[in-house]
Amino acid sequence: MGPELERLIAALSRLPGLGPRSARRAALALIERRETLLDPLVAALQAAAETIRPCALCGNLDSVDPCTICRDPARDRGVVCVVETVADLWALERARAHRGLYHVLGGTLSALAGRGPEDLRLDALMKRLTTGGVSEVILATSATVDGQATAHLVAERLTSFPVAVTRLAHGVPIGGELGALDDGTLAAALRARRPI
Repeated sequence: MGPELERLIAALSRLPGLGPRSARRAALALIERRETLLDPLVAALQAAAETIRPCALCGNLDSVDPCTICRDPARDRGVVCVVETVADLWALERARAHRGLYHVLGGTLSALAGRGPEDLRLDALMKRLTTGGVSEVILATSATVDGQATAHLVAERLTSFPVAVTRLAHGVPIGGELGALDDGTLAAALRARRPI
C-alpha cells in the first residue's frame, strides 16, 4: 500500500464513526469507484472548504452570512433557542420543532475538557439580546452534567434581560417503557409533569 493510500485511510479514520477498518473499506470504495464516488466527494469537499462558514449571528454553518435560518422572514424573531452544537440545531430543524431563531454556544462547560465560560459564544448571545426584540430564550442543552451546568450559567447571565427563560422538558421518551429508564430520567419526568 502506497503512502497516498495510507494517508487517505488515516484521514478517513479521524472522522466520527469511522475506525481503521471502516476507513480502509471507505478508501477502497472511493478508489474503485473514482468517477461516481471519489471525484464528486473531492468536488463537494473543495466547495465546502471554500464557501461554508459560521453565521456571525447564530453560529450555524452555511454558505451565506447571515445564514438561511437567520435570513428567513417567516421565523419568529422573538424566540431564540440556545443549543450546544450545530448538530443540535440541525436535529431540531429536522424535527421541525422550532420556528424561531437559534444560538449555537459551541459546546458546554466542561472542567475535564478545560472549557470555561470564555470558550462559549455567550458574549454573542448577550449582544443579540441587547438589540431587543427577543421575548423568550429556550435553553436546549443536553441533560448531562455539563449540559445542565451550561444551562444554569446561561440562565444566570440572562437575569438582567427582560426575557422569559425556558428549558426543554426532560423525561419519558415517546415509546419508552418506565422499567427501562434510569432513575434520573424518571425523577425529571415526575418533576416536569403537567395536567392533561
